[in-house]
Amino acid sequence: MTAHALSQLHQSQGQSLWLDNLSRALLTDEGLPRLIRDYGIRGVTSNPSIFKKAIVGSDLYSEDIAAGKRRYSDVESVYEHLVVTDIQRACDLLRPVWDQSHGEDGWVSWEESPGIAHDAEASVRAAHRLRELVGRPNVLIKVPGTVEGIEAFERLIGDGVSVNVTLLFSLDQVRRVFAAYRRGIEQLEKNGGKVAEVRAVASLFMSRVDTLVDKQLEAIGGERAEALKGRAALALAGMAYAHFREVFEDESFDRFEQEGAWPQYLLWASTGTKNPAYSDLLYVENLIAPRTINTLPDATLEAFADHGRIASLLKPRLDEDREVWAELADLGIDMDGAVRDQLLDEGLEQFQTAFDELLAAIDQA
Repeated sequence: MTAHALSQLHQSQGQSLWLDNLSRALLTDEGLPRLIRDYGIRGVTSNPSIFKKAIVGSDLYSEDIAAGKRRYSDVESVYEHLVVTDIQRACDLLRPVWDQSHGEDGWVSWEESPGIAHDAEASVRAAHRLRELVGRPNVLIKVPGTVEGIEAFERLIGDGVSVNVTLLFSLDQVRRVFAAYRRGIEQLEKNGGKVAEVRAVASLFMSRVDTLVDKQLEAIGGERAEALKGRAALALAGMAYAHFREVFEDESFDRFEQEGAWPQYLLWASTGTKNPAYSDLLYVENLIAPRTINTLPDATLEAFADHGRIASLLKPRLDEDREVWAELADLGIDMDGAVRDQLLDEGLEQFQTAFDELLAAIDQA
């Protein structure tokens, strides 16, 4: 498959490809503009780990770091001064996609500080502040799927702030997030806001789920455990997509769609395969479905363009997915409890570590 064929994915299958990367180097003519033009990239996601990789050791940020230190007294403000420039440029490059798609795509995600993941009030304040700082209509503020984060998400939708709910690892989280979005949309309407001007996505992580579950299956041992390896994440995705259809293809959501509201699309995240025994496109080819988003790291995007197949769709396999879930539970693996909690804690810790290391590097520059 060629890059040109990949660029037709949205038109042919209704799925959007977003890039899971952002850096100043990527904002050159041969970077993001080329990926938008030739690969059909329709959005961008970022996180503290991505910005750490982009900024640390790069001379493209040196002048702005020096200027930020002269202007701000705290290092986190210096960091935001650096990042907002990249976010704004990416928003501007994707603005034609945003306009043409009437807000379906063309979004750039910016994550809140991981240190406020369990503080709903701080999360709401930070989201408003970051959106105003960017000053672009096509920025999504990333809020984690903690209990407090989901509370903040609902309030932000009611305020008309577009949000990417991230670090989702379970069907339970997806259900709670979709319910919060519905309540937020209703509140926005009551507040006199325009439901057509707000957007939300739900980022469900794939490879991290299989990495942890496969390790637990390995420890359990036996033929049953072996047969379940590499199946948990796709089963989760299939059940989550079935729930998406139940919630947003229901007649009760029709009136919001008639007013221009978008359903909260599932965004497949962590789609770079970590286990070399699996296909490098395991979480790409098997997750093609209308009104979904796949955010791809650079290497996975290139692999998809090189040898991917668009023919395989997210098939209706709900009975099979539920059977996988039941088998995992029977072996003592609690997908909506212990697995979710461990992955959420690890995800927050990873982002916090990257964020702290990035701030330390900026402080020492």
